[in-house]
Amino acid sequence: MEQIKSKEQFNEVINSEKPVIVKFYADWCPDCKRMDMFIGDVLEEYSQYEWFQLNSDEVEGLAQEHEVMGIPSILIFQNGEKLAHQHSAYTKTPEEIEEFLQQQLG
Repeated sequence: MEQIKSKEQFNEVINSEKPVIVKFYADWCPDCKRMDMFIGDVLEEYSQYEWFQLNSDEVEGLAQEHEVMGIPSILIFQNGEKLAHQHSAYTKTPEEIEEFLQQQLG
């Protein structure tokens, strides 16, 4: 999962013609660390998509701009538009994330 380090890089990533998946997280977040333990399997299953992660403490303003109220959150973007958003309350298990991706990406 590639790290997004600036707003410019983020804007470049989300302008993809294909859907891209962005995980918003923070180093201090226990649920983010828990997700890291299982996200590899989900990445493998959805490897046809590009995955990115963004530390919401390091790249300020983007979480608020995209209505990320809790972390971790998974967002899907295409052509600069947010297509879908899985809020933190529903990203606790691999099954929840896979169900979200299946619904949004088929």
